[in-house]
Order: sequence, then structure tokens, then C-alpha cells
Amino acid sequence: MDPRQLEYFLAVVEHGGINRAATALRVAQPSISQSLRRLEKDVQATLFHRVGRGVVLSAAGEALIGPARQVLRDLDLAREAVSAVNHLQGGRIDIAALSDTSTDPLSVWVAQFRVKYPLVHLRVEERDRLGEVIDMVKDGACELGITVLPVRVNDLAHHFLVDQHFVVVFPPGTPTDLPDIVEVSSLDGVPIVMGERNTTSRDNVESMLRAGGVEPLVAVEVPQRGAVVPMVLSGAGAAILPQRIALEARQRGAVVRDLSPHVSRSIGAIHRPDRLTPAAAMFLDYTKQQLASWERAVRRRMDAGASRVEAAAEVVVAIERRQRERFEEIGPIYPRSPADE
Repeated sequence: MDPRQLEYFLAVVEHGGINRAATALRVAQPSISQSLRRLEKDVQATLFHRVGRGVVLSAAGEALIGPARQVLRDLDLAREAVSAVNHLQGGRIDIAALSDTSTDPLSVWVAQFRVKYPLVHLRVEERDRLGEVIDMVKDGACELGITVLPVRVNDLAHHFLVDQHFVVVFPPGTPTDLPDIVEVSSLDGVPIVMGERNTTSRDNVESMLRAGGVEPLVAVEVPQRGAVVPMVLSGAGAAILPQRIALEARQRGAVVRDLSPHVSRSIGAIHRPDRLTPAAAMFLDYTKQQLASWERAVRRRMDAGASRVEAAAEVVVAIERRQRERFEEIGPIYPRSPADE
């Protein structure tokens, strides 16, 4: 079996058709069609059903996705083994993530890694249920899973990455003489904007409120997590959000306070126990380094008397300033050419 057959097969799956795959790969459409026919002959199964001018995955095709990605990762591992990990010149990382961890914190980690190693391709698959993330990692569809810990699965390796802190966010105009740390019990009767039900974040928030003797007064329930902050900024209610998202709302005028009892959850990575590709191993190492640097910077400011929210906000401002300065020198999208100097 030619590995290129698997590359073409996955391209058709990811781009939704042969013509789109051909355009993305910059190859002739007949080449992909012929490759798929040879692959179907090799595996002795129909991988796609032809419907009009398009194709639809068969059950056999669905079953091949995970193994195909694993085969290509194994080939990447063999190629990359001859290069120093610290000088990644390519590779691919497939990541499965719980939906309410993909925006925060995973999106920042992926972006930071991409800036550091621009030749590595990353793909993130969101899933609403932990079991789905576990299955994608176990069957090889994704190399890494980002999820809430603990995960009680014996045949997967686990890496703790960070404690994700939650804070309360009030609309602009809320009196700013609120204490730095708000008691959960004081939220009784406060209208709350929440994401959809049966997600880990929503369950976590509701459990925390009830543990503090507060029955959540859900003023607005939105299916899209990204709509919560705009709702709060427009005065629909307060919200309990991950600290990083809350700080973005703070920059737009929201009033943000820490909570007592403190609310957090552990976020980590899971993967199969066999060796990671150099790209995935470096992603975990680099993310841990960035997180350790973040925590040290926050702790220094807290030791100097700042609240956790104030300390984190100051660190965000400092990081964004350094990032802008660096991007002005070497743009991550359009690097400067010698002629621009």
C-alpha cells in the first residue's frame, strides 16, 4: 500500500470531496480518483459511495480514518527521528479536545506553538463528550487528547498541564467597589448567563453554585459558548467563566472578580502509551514551559500584593506587548523580506 493513497484518502475526507482535495493538494483530480480505486482494491472494500458528482464515506471508509492517520504519523515519526527535536521542520499533530476546552485554553497553546514552529501542521477536533475524545485517541484518529482530569482509563498516558481558574464576570457599570474576592453565596438571586446544558463547564459551574447554597438563576442560556461574553457585556447577566476568557471581557469594560470558595479544574493531555511523534512531544513540552512561565509571572505579582485577577491581567498585557513587538519584527503570517528592511 502506497502511503500517498492514504494521504489522498484523508484529503478527500477532510475537504469533503475529490475536487476539493485535488485543489488543496494541487494535484490532478484523476490522480486522486485512480489512487482511491487502487486503495479500495488493496483493502478489498468500498471506501466511498458515489452520489451524483460527489462521494459519501462508507462504513469501511469511516473505519479506515483512524488507522490511516496512525500509519502516516508513524511514517512522520520515522522521518523526523533523524532530525533534532528542537529544530522541527515539519510534522503534523492531530488533537481531540472537549468542546469547552478548545477555546480556552487549547486555542492559545496551539497558536503559541504554531508561531514557534510554523512548519508543523496542527488539526483540532472538538467533541462534546469525554468518551468521544478518549475513543479518538485510542483508535489513532488523534494523537493527543486535551480534556478535564482525572481520566480513569488505564491504557492511556496522562499529563497534567494546568489548573484552569474560574472567576465571575459582571456587566460594565457594575460598582467597582466589590471586594477582590466575591463569596459564592452572594450570587444568590443574581441572573446568570450560561452555555448549553450537559457540558463539563456548565456542570462544573452549577455544581459549584449549589455547593455554595445557591440555586442558579439562569437568565439566558446560549448554545454557543462564544455568545456568553457578548451577552454579559450587553447587560443580560453575570457569568462564571475561565479566567483567560474573563480577562478579555475585562478589557472591554466588564468587572471581573475571583470567587470564594475558589473554583478551578485540572486540564491535561492524554495519549496512547507508545512513543509520541517529535512534533507532539515538543507540543507538550513547549506548552508546559509556557504555562510554568505564566504561573511564575502571576505569582510574582500576587506576592507583591495584587489580586489573582489583577496579576493575571497585568501578565496578559505584558505578553501582548512583547508579542506585538516581536510580530512587528518578524510577522507570523507574512514574514518581512530583505527588501522591507
